[in-house]
Amino acid sequence: METSLENSREMALLESIERDPKVTQASLATQMGVAVGTVNWHLKRLIAKGYVKITRAERRKLNYIITPEGIALRARLTVDYIEQQFLLYRNARRRVNEQLQEVRRAGFDRVRVLGAGDVADICRLTCLEQGIAVVTDEDAPALEVAGLKIVLHAEAVHA
Repeated sequence: METSLENSREMALLESIERDPKVTQASLATQMGVAVGTVNWHLKRLIAKGYVKITRAERRKLNYIITPEGIALRARLTVDYIEQQFLLYRNARRRVNEQLQEVRRAGFDRVRVLGAGDVADICRLTCLEQGIAVVTDEDAPALEVAGLKIVLHAEAVHA
């Protein structure tokens, strides 16, 4: 079973090759932040599966061509990626709403959001949607975002 990381790398490779068939493995590795060997491994897999073909442009230079099957794969990977992101969004909203119910039960109408990034933004938007003010007051309960985890720090809620 392919991992999400492998899928995202293969999607990035296919997109890069589609933009520039003369792209080198070294520049692909730089774009993706991985070793050239990793790019080479993924390209060999894509070639073996018939998603990419290679032609020799010069003695040491190659051109990569995405096959129709490769275009279909890129479309599937894109749809899978979008579905995963919507699932992440729905799960984050559900967790925030559960935490906000506890905040409301304790009589609060405001919270602090600690953290940055997409999940923290989802927290802020969900709070505003639920009529919970996002503040910086130290006495307000806090929703701490650490990666995908959302933790309610509510010493005031449990006091």
